Amino acid sequence: MNLRQLSTVTALSDLITVCEYQGISIIRVIHPLAEAGISLHGGHLIWFKPAGEKDIIWLSENAEFDTKKAIRGGIPVCWPWFGKAGTPSHGFARTSQWTLQEHRENENGVIVSLQLEDNEETRAIWPHKFSNVLTFEIGTELKVSLTSTNTDSQPWSYGGALHTYFDIADINNIEITGMGSTYLDSTQQGKACEGGDVLTFTSETDRVYTQPEATITINDKNNERNILVTNEGHNAAVIWNPWQELSISMGDMADNSFETMVCVESTIHQPSIELAPGQSHTLATTVVSKY
Repeated sequence: MNLRQLSTVTALSDLITVCEYQGISIIRVIHPLAEAGISLHGGHLIWFKPAGEKDIIWLSENAEFDTKKAIRGGIPVCWPWFGKAGTPSHGFARTSQWTLQEHRENENGVIVSLQLEDNEETRAIWPHKFSNVLTFEIGTELKVSLTSTNTDSQPWSYGGALHTYFDIADINNIEITGMGSTYLDSTQQGKACEGGDVLTFTSETDRVYTQPEATITINDKNNERNILVTNEGHNAAVIWNPWQELSISMGDMADNSFETMVCVESTIHQPSIELAPGQSHTLATTVVSKY
């Protein structure tokens, strides 16, 4: 199914429509500068393509659109924790139903904001009151901002990530720079390691980089472009590629899916962010390609 050609259910404007796939509402943006799709299930951006360029965001060809599961690919929102710091893994935001809060557009692009607030179901998992606003700024570049506000009467702490999957030509011929040299290696039970200035891939890679630069660059050599990933409000960057054995074991990835994707994630790792009542914090990532 080509999600970009789904029939329109509701037209919000000339450039923004709502379509539906397997019971999931998708906000579709078709602007002269870029195209994008945002699933209300998970508040999940599932594609982004600047006009005249190749796709920047990767979506699994075997992605499952099921309201009980996270979508494989795109930009899942991991919140209020990252990884296995709680149950479910990566938190509940990526499988929650978000609501459309606002949409705007002009000649420079489109802005779409979604909201997720605590409810009986979220409080059963994580007993705190909150309001999350997820804003997508779509134009020649993409900016995704997650602003979390403590609406409770007590302070609470949280972590998470914007778990961005990038579309690349060949994992065997990319280089990543700007991630820093110190990392925790999840393939070695979180062992603290020291690496080089340039990251290449020859096996499963799952690392939490603890001192990343503000901008990380993916040199996507076979596509003759650099993808620049600028993160804000983070204290770490996760870089992940499952390689073949893990890809084969995952039902929502094709056996060779690992060859055309890499994750570079704006991450709040340990220590987490503490918010007092009424306080907010924003985690963001901005993505642009340079040919």
